[in-house]
Amino acid sequence: MKTIITYGTFDLFHFGHVRLLARLSEMCDQLIVGVSTDEFNAMKGKAAFFSYEQRSEIIAACKYVSKVIPEQNWQQKSTDIEKFDVDVFAIGDDWEGQFDHLKSQCDVLYLTRTDDISTTEIKNNLAVPA
Repeated sequence: MKTIITYGTFDLFHFGHVRLLARLSEMCDQLIVGVSTDEFNAMKGKAAFFSYEQRSEIIAACKYVSKVIPEQNWQQKSTDIEKFDVDVFAIGDDWEGQFDHLKSQCDVLYLTRTDDISTTEIKNNLAVPA
């Protein structure tokens, strides 16, 4: 059985997220998604619109996802790869090269992001007065 793991905040779930999860699920038997906790986002200087619990519920409802786990820190990726017997660590290409150190544990895949959509862009557009 082939297992892929990916991580993200997944705030304001949109078609870019759906396409990422769909692409990954086509490559594996089991897709595990680590959703960043509110505390971890705060450590990264980010704030999500939806709480960790709400974002996890949304991701768990997606038909492409096998399992949702909390992402609590940067270091847990290596442990998760071992714990879940992961074959591929996958993430958007905006992180290109940042996780190459995991190549000793599994394959590392940087996927092209979906054009013309990002959570940051959505938040910025919603903040503009009408």
